[in-house]
Order: sequence, then C-alpha cells, then structure tokens
Amino acid sequence: MNTANSRNSTILSITFIGILFFIFGFVTWLNGTLIPFLKISCELNNAQAYFVTFAFYISYFVMALPSSWVLHKTGFKSGMALGLIVMAIGTLFFIPAANTRTFGLFLTGLFIQGTGLSILQTASNPYITILGPIESAAKRISIMGICNKIAGVISPLILGAIVLKNADALKEKLGSVTNLIDKEVLLNDMAARVIFPYAVMAVTLVILAVLVKLSPLPDIDTDKEEDHINETNVSKKNIFQFPHLILGFVAIFLYVGAEVIAGDTIILYGQSQGIAMADARVYTSCTLIAMLLGYIVCIIAIPKLISQKNALAISSCLGIILTLTAVFISNKLITYIPFINLETFKLISLPIPYTVLFIAILGFANAVMWPAIWPLAINELGKFTKTGSAILIMGIAGGATLPLLYGRLVDISSIGSQQAYLILLPCYLFILYYAFKGHKLKSQK
Repeated sequence: MNTANSRNSTILSITFIGILFFIFGFVTWLNGTLIPFLKISCELNNAQAYFVTFAFYISYFVMALPSSWVLHKTGFKSGMALGLIVMAIGTLFFIPAANTRTFGLFLTGLFIQGTGLSILQTASNPYITILGPIESAAKRISIMGICNKIAGVISPLILGAIVLKNADALKEKLGSVTNLIDKEVLLNDMAARVIFPYAVMAVTLVILAVLVKLSPLPDIDTDKEEDHINETNVSKKNIFQFPHLILGFVAIFLYVGAEVIAGDTIILYGQSQGIAMADARVYTSCTLIAMLLGYIVCIIAIPKLISQKNALAISSCLGIILTLTAVFISNKLITYIPFINLETFKLISLPIPYTVLFIAILGFANAVMWPAIWPLAINELGKFTKTGSAILIMGIAGGATLPLLYGRLVDISSIGSQQAYLILLPCYLFILYYAFKGHKLKSQK
C-alpha cells in the first residue's frame, strides 16, 4: 500500500512538473516569432533584433544564484508559484511596450519573464532529477522536454498567426509609404497585435501560480543531505570542488546557445533564402517537432539501450554533421514538407530550402543534450544541489550571447547568414568532450 501511494505521489508530482515545463516551452519559444515581429514593428537590424534572445536569456545568468537563495527560503513548491507570478508581471510589460512601440520596454518584459523562468527552472530541474533514480533521470527530463516542446510547437504557430499575419504585404506597404504619419499608424497597428495574447497569458500564469501553491506537491529538502566524499576521501566544502559541474555549466551554455540559434534564427534565415514570411514563420515549429522526435527516442532508449553519456556523444556528433551540411550545401535546393495551416486547418506543402531543413533537424540532435548533461553535471552534489542547479541554470545565458553573435556575423557582408552557422561547430565539439571525459572529472581539492 505504501509503495502504491508512493508511486501515485510520484506520478502526480511528475504531472504537475510537466505542466510547468509546458509553460516554459510556451513562453520561451515565442521568441522566434517575436524576433521578426519586433524587427518590423520597431524597425531593427539583425543584430538589434537578436537582443530579444539576449534580454530573455541573460536574466538566467543574472538571476540564477538569487533564485537559489530564494529557493533556500521558500522551498521548491512556493518557489515555483513565485516564478509564475514574476513571469506574469513580465508578460504585462508587453501592453505598455506595444502601446508606445518602445523596444526597451519589450526587452524589460522579456528580462522579467526570464527571471521568473529562472526561479522555475532552478526549482523544477533538480526536483524532477531527484524524484527517482539518477540512472533514469534523462528519461524523466525527456518526458518534461516533450511537454516543453509540444508547447514550443504550438506557441509560435498561434502567435505567428496573430502578429505576423500579412507581414509580407505590410513590409511592402511600409516600403512604399512616404508620409511619416501614415507609416507610424501602420507600425502602431502592428505593434498592438501582441496586447491581447500577452494579456491572456498573464492571467493564465497567475491562475497556474495559485494552483501550484495549493497542489499536493511534496517539498524535497536537499539541504540536509551529507557531503559527498571524493576519490581521495576529502570532504567537499565548496561548489567549485566539483569540476564535472563547472564543465557541465560550459556544456549547458554552449548547448542552449546552439538550441536557441537553431530555433530562433531560422525564420529570418528562411526569409534570407527567399522564402515568404507566411511560410517561414512556421520554421521554428519544424525545429521543435524535430526536438520532440529526439525526446521520444531518448525516452525509449535511455537507459535500457544506451547510457546518458553515450547518447550525448552521439547527439553532439550528429550536431557537427548537420551543421557542416547546412553551411556547405547549396542554398538553391528546395524541398516541400506537409504542414497544417492553423488559419485554414488545411494540409499544405511547405517550401523549405535544404540548408534550412538541416538547421531544423538540429532540433533532433539538441533534444538529448539537456536531459543528458543535467544529471551528469548534478550527480553527487548532495547539499550543494540547489547551488549547483543555479550554476547550471546560469549556463542558459548561452541563449543570450551566441544568437547575438550570430546576428552580428550575419550583418557582416563577407560572411552572410549561411556561413554564420559555423558558430555552432565549437559548441558541439565541446559537448562531445564533456560526453567522453568532462563529466568524469569529479575530484578537485
């Protein structure tokens, strides 16, 4: 009876955390749509547009350690509820930002959203890791990843249908308008498109915060765990005595940067290859569908068929191959894939250049990386678990810096958008090193 109750409690806990991961994905993957939307409505160049990802992801670096302190005070469950409230506050910033068409206010709202997500991620990732055996942690995180990426597939399609509707015609009209007042009216009308969806999102986040606070989620106390002993039997007193954690931070930093580049730059990249916005706006969803398939493979294969570290090694090798193929294949080769148009609910043939397709398939390679890196990096941290989780969450800042660097490379005429994807190569090479050797370095005096 006790075993059955414990199993039911675990299933219920996983379900609640799965809902939270759905929220992570829904909010996070809106950025891919916001980038082209704000580029038009706020009249930005490529480098400026990618400040969307910078403002959102840099908050993880700035706020992760404070988030750890908050969790020490509140516990996991109350911390998750607080994170949802903070996200709601950031979402509400989009209303005055849209009314005044102020890019800085949009970025402020994104930073606050990221702060809320930082608290949520710092709480939920170690929570799902320690809900069961460490050997199957990648499987549980992959289930969370499916919840995350299903939301990620849906959210850019919904927001894109609202805020990027007739975007090509609007850009053409803006180019022909000579009267500044008429141009301002067009831009203000476009900016106002985000008000309703973000108001609905804010209300939803507040409701979820109340539900989490009232939920039967158990609070797991990692602060009372004993210190782990390293190979030389010296008790570890400092978080920096765990080299596998520090290297895991670097691996997370590079992985998230690669993931965000593959998902959030692909719409503008598709446009650069001559694809209309009406078609290119769904490319982020293509990347996330590929990630979903990767998570399904992870759930089936880990740990029964393959270990977490071997899955990470294979994924990084696949990332290297896909990156090189996307960069050096002819950008004139175009294929067509079936896709459902959410506006008409009809099956359409979506044009996608092969170079764009290989960037989208990077989602499959990226899928296993977070579920594999996280448990390898957090293993044997004991009472340092919350602080170690915060350090790993800081690695999400890779999503702030690497896309910004990619955007700068795109604006350099001698490089261009296709060759700029070579920035992904060193990322996957380091992750390959971590899979083979980095995660084993657990002894540091």
